[in-house]
Amino acid sequence: MALSVPTDAELRALAEQVAEGAQQRRLMVVTAESCTGGWIAKALTDLAGSSAWFDAGVVAYSYGAKEALLGVDPRTLERTGAVSEETALEMVSGALARFGAGVGVAVTGIAGPSGGTAEKPVGTVWIGWQRRGGHAHATLFRFDGDREAVRRQTVAAALSGVIKALTD
Repeated sequence: MALSVPTDAELRALAEQVAEGAQQRRLMVVTAESCTGGWIAKALTDLAGSSAWFDAGVVAYSYGAKEALLGVDPRTLERTGAVSEETALEMVSGALARFGAGVGVAVTGIAGPSGGTAEKPVGTVWIGWQRRGGHAHATLFRFDGDREAVRRQTVAAALSGVIKALTD
């Protein structure tokens, strides 16, 4: 699914919607990020007062970090790789298990310019969301563009999914 590449103002507007939804529901937000390198957490914490609704952000690039910080099963990583539905689901579930947040988002993907394969080309991103007490779900995205474009689109899709999770 290709999206337009969002501007800083568009990412900020999405972050503001997350903030509003989290505050209305008195829920904290947690992020578990790989390919975005903390950009989702940055977008959220750029907002003044975010400590009222933002709990934590974890950047876990390596297999070891995903295992140690988020509880991703090493067998999942061996079997499906870091860029997979299973890994995204385990990342978001692990983030919620480790922190007091009520809603979580996790992203894992290939931002490029290298690292892609025929099966998982550059722009392949899995995003997982979960509300505490609910089931995790993940969606596969195929973003276009250079590294920055892939990452911006990932941040926007992740935030949009958090908004949906907060309003469902």
